[in-house]
Amino acid sequence: MTPAQLEQFLDCVAHPALRRALEPLGEKIPQWFSEKKHGDFVRWRQALYDLATLLPAHPTGPADLNRPSIRVGAPITWEASRRQKVIEHLMKLHPWRKGPFDFFGIPIETEWRSDLKWARLAPVLENPSNRLVLDVGSGNGYFSWRMRGAGARAVLAIDPMLLYTMQFELMAAYIKDPAVIQLPITLEELPGMHGVFDTVLSLGVLYHRRSPFEHLARLRTLLRPGGQLLLETLVVEGDAQTVLLPEGRYAKMRNVWFIPSPQALKVWLTRAGFKHIQVASVHQTDSREQRTTEWMTFESLNDFLMPGNPNKTIEGYPAPRRALLTARAPF
Repeated sequence: MTPAQLEQFLDCVAHPALRRALEPLGEKIPQWFSEKKHGDFVRWRQALYDLATLLPAHPTGPADLNRPSIRVGAPITWEASRRQKVIEHLMKLHPWRKGPFDFFGIPIETEWRSDLKWARLAPVLENPSNRLVLDVGSGNGYFSWRMRGAGARAVLAIDPMLLYTMQFELMAAYIKDPAVIQLPITLEELPGMHGVFDTVLSLGVLYHRRSPFEHLARLRTLLRPGGQLLLETLVVEGDAQTVLLPEGRYAKMRNVWFIPSPQALKVWLTRAGFKHIQVASVHQTDSREQRTTEWMTFESLNDFLMPGNPNKTIEGYPAPRRALLTARAPF
């Protein structure tokens, strides 16, 4: 990511308010992409450089952003040793959480089958054609690329984990689409702007917020009047007054603060000023969707559940259930 790439993005968007908000960030980019941001940055950057020496400078085929496994570059018939070197350099960006991707014919089987979440999201996504999208907590950008493939005019992705932005940078180097960028910042660090985005995604973020109402209120201010929010988060069964506050960890995660019922979440969204709130889906996460793979070798869902009882977390709480809700900013 360079200041020039940010400028290209702003030219693609051609939105004065977005330009005023983001243009000053150009001077911060060298700080974000440096050892000061993360001690492993040099190692990750070297992996991208090393991959560039093994891959074609100009991909022989266009990216396909509409496949469940996003295709980046046309498949290559690799010599075994060269293919192994590519995999070794890709693994320097481990863990791969969101995906899957098909990287020049090498399948990157990520921890999350994000394509399954996309299959739930796509039917309730209002016509994405020509929409300006904000993807909050974007990870490595899987949903940002899918939004662009669905016709979004431009996508701004934000995620504070620099590793995930380096994974995004790798894919962006070969997809070569200036209308999609990712910044390694939090929502709180995003400059203030009012009524800019047509669509906002907040997928798997809310339960990590100490103040969920502030999060929802900020999302509403960023949406244009009538703009659509797609919100996915952990939920528990119950009525409009039901909210789980884990005493310690939840499914081994330290930073889980509030897990409401879907009905309570509708009340939260109403209090935050949203209209036309609908629960699009509720499902219990299973090992088909979240699992350990060779591309994510740390603990995953099965390690977070009580042995012999997949309906309870290791701590005894209800097993992870996720709800997808849609809502609109008021006109």
